Amino acid sequence: MARGWESKSVEAQMESHAAETGKRRAKLTEEELERERRKADLLLSRSRILQQLDESSNDRYSELLRRTLAELDAQIAKLAA
Repeated sequence: MARGWESKSVEAQMESHAAETGKRRAKLTEEELERERRKADLLLSRSRILQQLDESSNDRYSELLRRTLAELDAQIAKLAA
């Protein structure tokens, strides 16, 4: 019985979050939306690079990944400013 109540609570929280996100997105300009999309893309690329760096055993490839990671971090910081 408690499990049913818990899942309803989670569902209500998810709906509330979706509504808040929708309201927030409605207030953003097209430029701000594009900036958020770009930042999300960069963060996704960053997580992929981190995973590859973690799995890499080749020193030269790891160095390339570190430089790529630094460039992504710079681009993310630039968008945040």
